[in-house]
Amino acid sequence: MTVQDIVVLGLPGSGKTTFLAALWHLLTSGEVSTKLNLVRLKADQSAHLNEIAALWRKAKVQERTLHAGDRTVTMWLQAEGDPEFQLSFPDLAGESFQEMWEGRECSPEVAASMRSSGVLLFVHADKIKPPGWIIDDIEDAEAMGLTIEPGKPIPWSARLAPTQVKLVDLLQSLQSATLDVGPRRVAIVLSAWDKAAGAGRQPDAYLAAHLPLLQQYLKHGLDKAWNMKVFGVSAQGGVYDEQGKPVKDEAQRIREMDVPSERISVVSAGGRSHDLTEPLQWLLA
Repeated sequence: MTVQDIVVLGLPGSGKTTFLAALWHLLTSGEVSTKLNLVRLKADQSAHLNEIAALWRKAKVQERTLHAGDRTVTMWLQAEGDPEFQLSFPDLAGESFQEMWEGRECSPEVAASMRSSGVLLFVHADKIKPPGWIIDDIEDAEAMGLTIEPGKPIPWSARLAPTQVKLVDLLQSLQSATLDVGPRRVAIVLSAWDKAAGAGRQPDAYLAAHLPLLQQYLKHGLDKAWNMKVFGVSAQGGVYDEQGKPVKDEAQRIREMDVPSERISVVSAGGRSHDLTEPLQWLLA
């Protein structure tokens, strides 16, 4: 049996838990064909996966209390005709990576996970914080009736840095002396792709247009032995209901779909499918 590791990276709210919930539903429902099939799951992990998958089926936003902290999901998967392999899938909290960027440190457990040879890097396509322009900040302040005092500096905060700056720093850390393990595969997952797809671009072109610094680093900053591929993934399929707020028409439409797995969409240079195991299979190739 082959043992392989994949580390799941992403800033807070980048779509990691929704992906895991939809993946668990996909692997256990058998509603659509997948490149990888579930053989078994490590003991005592099914309760959490069943809970987040149930919320996913009901088109309800995942509650942060359900996935606070870091946890590792271990499952045995198998492609048709191939031997089974063990896949360790650390579901690290986005706050862990936010703290790495702001505090320049992480726990030994997070560091150990980041030595995996396969990297699944999540970027929420609809929550990209772009670089700020001074003229835009002035216009926003004026629109809100705020007064900007000329010559008074505003303290810099790491938390306010653009999304792509944080992600490039994260990838640079994977090539640092303490975390460098040699060649890796990196699958970039542009989550909430249903909202980004309206721009009419393929995932690679969307990345280049909205995150040019990240795209250039992936192309020229990574070691030449690394491989990279971009996927547009909509694991949610639309807008979900939030706890304590009115029911949304779109969430109701999603709940009424006859085959829940068909709300999933995966887009890459290889085409379109409902199969969330495609990025995993590519990482394990």
